[in-house]
Amino acid sequence: MNVAAVKDYLTQLQGRIVAELELLDGRSFRRDSWRRPEGGGGLSCLIEEGNLLERAGVNFSHVGGNSLPASATASRPMLAGRSFEAMGVSLVLHPRNPYVPTVHLNVRFFIAHSPSAPPVWWVGGGMDLTPYYGFEEDALHFHRVCRDALEAFGPDRYPRFKKWCDEYFYLRHRREPRGIGGIFFDDLNEPDFDHCFALMRSVGDHFLEAYVPIAQRRRQLPYGNRERAFQAYRRSRYVEFNLVYDRGTLFGLQSGGRTESILMSLPPVASWRYDWHPEPGTPEARLYSDFLQARDWV
Repeated sequence: MNVAAVKDYLTQLQGRIVAELELLDGRSFRRDSWRRPEGGGGLSCLIEEGNLLERAGVNFSHVGGNSLPASATASRPMLAGRSFEAMGVSLVLHPRNPYVPTVHLNVRFFIAHSPSAPPVWWVGGGMDLTPYYGFEEDALHFHRVCRDALEAFGPDRYPRFKKWCDEYFYLRHRREPRGIGGIFFDDLNEPDFDHCFALMRSVGDHFLEAYVPIAQRRRQLPYGNRERAFQAYRRSRYVEFNLVYDRGTLFGLQSGGRTESILMSLPPVASWRYDWHPEPGTPEARLYSDFLQARDWV
């Protein structure tokens, strides 16, 4: 286990993604270093009101504490009460154009310490796509790159992590998925550190390939008030998921993380309507019928 190598990779990943997104948007990210009294800190990189990105956040954090929060021990109750160290890169991009999808990436590394037992480590993460107007070409591209990111690690990885993503990014109270999925994994520490670290790196390294071509393809499509209104309505689902279910958001808040950095994943504009449904046959209705369904895209 090489903690320094993990941190070095994550900080470089953040830098590479921010540099590429600055070229894509044409504006610079604000860079905001922060420290927390309990130990650790991070670097938050943010764009608001960019040329392409209405809001985009790319965070690196490295924090520790005396007791693992409940959100981190839900699947590992035997680790409750242990001190911990956690680091990761997390990003959410909310483009202004409703035809350009929202996207999320996270890669993270945890260590749970005990004075009477060896440390327990694991990695997690993934990426998923949330379109407001669906395009088969975009969905196929995103999932193919997700599959390619995992290809070297066994034929079972992509179908397993794709299914995990479909099940995780699901709003149970709405009975609908957040988007078209991607890949998601957590609590991974087998067969060994080198394998798991390489898998985590591959997921992070494939993000730009998965998303940038989609953003470039859709960014010039014309839109009006109707598309913006539907985008704001669907963004409300994103808010609901992040505040009710997302383990990363809950971990950040429960561990005393920096609130502004945790909640910058939320869109700048969202709206809620009472019992609203799109008219049959419209592009908005097609999102529900053709894309917000569990599908084998590749």
